[in-house]
Amino acid sequence: MKYEIRDQSRVSLRAPSPEPFRQRFSSTRRGARLARLLAAQQLAAWGWAEDSECLEAAELVVGELAANAATHGHLPGRDFLLTMTLIGCPEGRSGILRIEVADCRGERLPAPVAEPRSLGEQGRGLLLVSALASGWGVAPRPPSGKTVWAELPGPPL
Repeated sequence: MKYEIRDQSRVSLRAPSPEPFRQRFSSTRRGARLARLLAAQQLAAWGWAEDSECLEAAELVVGELAANAATHGHLPGRDFLLTMTLIGCPEGRSGILRIEVADCRGERLPAPVAEPRSLGEQGRGLLLVSALASGWGVAPRPPSGKTVWAELPGPPL
């Protein structure tokens, strides 16, 4: 028998990250709303407090990216894909949440509006994502789609 002695002060007690959440939704307003609701439910299942600012920020980012996919990335008969992944554990945080929304319109790249019209109903979504996320961007999704992603810090431990 082999024994291994380790300095227990250096052994991490953190649980491994849970499996990513992946779900397809119809490219409609209803699909975007359902994506936001199920994302909040999944984060609560992962242990995020339901009334926390972190969960509310993540819910808002999912809602904005899903609404953009349904509005600007819509192709008849095609869904969008929401993926949420918990990665890493920075000091004092429960991890980083990576949100990805993939759609079929690779030629329609998101671009935040520098100054949305004061009375307009559109143009603020990506400004909100920029304000809430530690980073966001777009990646091609061959053969013809794109994935818009955002990363948010998890709740404090």
